Amino acid sequence: MTRIFIAPSKYIQGPGLLKKLEQYTANAGDGKPYLLVDSFIAETYKADIISSYEEKNVAYHFEAFGSESSQTEIQKHLDKIKEDSYSVIVGIGGGKTIDTAKAIAHHCNLPVYVAPTAASTDAPTSALSVIYTDEGEFDHYLFLKTNPSAVIVDEELIVNAPVRLFVAGMGDALATYYEADAHSRSHSTTMAGGLATQAALALTRLCLRVLLEDGLKASKAVEAKALTKAVSNVIEANTLLSGLGFESGGIAGAHAIHNGMTAIPELHDLLHGEKVAFGALTQMVLENRPLDEIDEIIGFCQDVGLPTSFEELGIPDVSREQLLEVAKIANSENDTMSSMGFKVSDEDIVAAMYSLDSLSKQGDWFDE
Repeated sequence: MTRIFIAPSKYIQGPGLLKKLEQYTANAGDGKPYLLVDSFIAETYKADIISSYEEKNVAYHFEAFGSESSQTEIQKHLDKIKEDSYSVIVGIGGGKTIDTAKAIAHHCNLPVYVAPTAASTDAPTSALSVIYTDEGEFDHYLFLKTNPSAVIVDEELIVNAPVRLFVAGMGDALATYYEADAHSRSHSTTMAGGLATQAALALTRLCLRVLLEDGLKASKAVEAKALTKAVSNVIEANTLLSGLGFESGGIAGAHAIHNGMTAIPELHDLLHGEKVAFGALTQMVLENRPLDEIDEIIGFCQDVGLPTSFEELGIPDVSREQLLEVAKIANSENDTMSSMGFKVSDEDIVAAMYSLDSLSKQGDWFDE
């Protein structure tokens, strides 16, 4: 089968880029940029976002994002866009803001530029939007015509975001290698439309290496609002390496389990990457990976603050029935559990989650 690798046209990472947006969106052609901005970012950073447009007297439209990347939210903005002439959609915010901006651009045939305000997911680089219901449950993946025309990552913004978002991005990135490895072994078709390339698989290995080498150092630096080399490395891992790796390398059990976890209302306040990290560990148990390997990743997650047990997820008394519902959704024929390369039953998923919960509580007994 054909191997395929896809990527955004341009990736730009550095400090102070939010104040330079006009110089990037000017390349999109005639018409105004439609700036779709996370509501918190709109309140806090509006002056920085619009400064380059105001200085050059360039027209723009500034619009606050709602709370969910749902079809309702997408349609609301599509209706507004019909009222004027726009050259580009610019999504500024977290994963759901970015996914909504990408979906809007897809439906109205405009280029999309994305400016993530936290290194919390690998959504910025992909030709994919995750669509949820208005209530926050996973609905479907929307496959887009193209990757973003530009990804603009302002490191100063990310360092000043809550450290929990940064750590959640590491959780999302953590799954990249393990899912791509499963995908490669099962010879499954990736979201890019073919088999994984060697380039994509190499990026996933680099992504994991950066996390394990720099993740804890970087999280401590972000706690202190300090921009260090380790922070820059992890921003790139969370955003670029993970983004290219998941899309052209493939996703498997970890994200399917994340999608299943959206069925538990008590988990709706968890971040995407927090649930994906738990999903990645569950996938490792499903694969029966070596104990020392599972131990290393559990230890990493506990060091940086990613959940490894039901208690850390905030569901210490979760029922078997609830976990079976998670497993049923994760095993849906429209999801990615089939990329594991072996038959996985609902009971297998539940057993793996219970096993992980037990393993995560054993502390240092692995090393004795």
